[in-house]
Amino acid sequence: MMDQATNLRVIKASQIVKPTARVITVTSGKGGVGKSNTAINLAIHFKKMGKRVIILDADFGLANIEIMFGAVPKYNFSDLIYKGMGIRDIITWGPMDVGFISGGSGIAKMNDLGRENLMYIINNLAELDSIADIVIVDTGAGIGNTVLEFLVASDEIILVTTPEPTSITDSYSLLKSLGSHVRFNRGVTQVKMLANKVMSENDGEILYRKLNSVVERYLNMPMEYLGNVPFDNQLAESVMQQSPVVIKVPNSRSAMAYERIANKLLGNESANVKSRGMAAFFSHIMGGNKL
Repeated sequence: MMDQATNLRVIKASQIVKPTARVITVTSGKGGVGKSNTAINLAIHFKKMGKRVIILDADFGLANIEIMFGAVPKYNFSDLIYKGMGIRDIITWGPMDVGFISGGSGIAKMNDLGRENLMYIINNLAELDSIADIVIVDTGAGIGNTVLEFLVASDEIILVTTPEPTSITDSYSLLKSLGSHVRFNRGVTQVKMLANKVMSENDGEILYRKLNSVVERYLNMPMEYLGNVPFDNQLAESVMQQSPVVIKVPNSRSAMAYERIANKLLGNESANVKSRGMAAFFSHIMGGNKL
């Protein structure tokens, strides 16, 4: 039997709250709408606000994050899966010490792994909860199975949409596929729309109302309006120079818009934002079918 002192130590240990990173998944219905730019520039603003930030580049078909950061990763997610490397070994550090993990082809192959390998991955990913305050997952564009698995596991989704008719229809198609997924939980996942490449603040609000009205009516999935990022030639120039606009031109219209959105997101930290952490995030992705 345990003595009283031992019993108290056990009770105290069980009451320790383990740190969990806030996981924000950035997605879009189609490519070319500014999804990766959103992930990068928000990450840098979070860092400026004192947060430790890691970006997981889950768009394994396109290495957008590393290109925009102007940093070539030595390792990627495949090295964690197949070469036994640790999570800290595969983090590349970009501007302002924002870390990023290149997905490579490893994420697409996760469903083919056995239980032992999956447990190794999830245990490593749990370390991100102590390394980062915020993990931003930059998904691929569209409604592929891998993208949907990331979205289903997310508590917080930023949907990047532009005024282009194809972007609006593809955003709706993405949300329709998400809503019909067998493991999607409307009571848990928050969808927040960001209007990108708009000509005015009013245009952004009109875009949100247009998409949200259809989504509420037919999908029963209300969205929050996160804000807008205006069309900005300085943003395009920064991309060409492989430097995030919030660093390259901090006083540009787009950089200041990203700052407002970052402030809004962090202002909601204590308001109904749930943080289950990265281990729970990836466990959910696997659907429990192998664990």
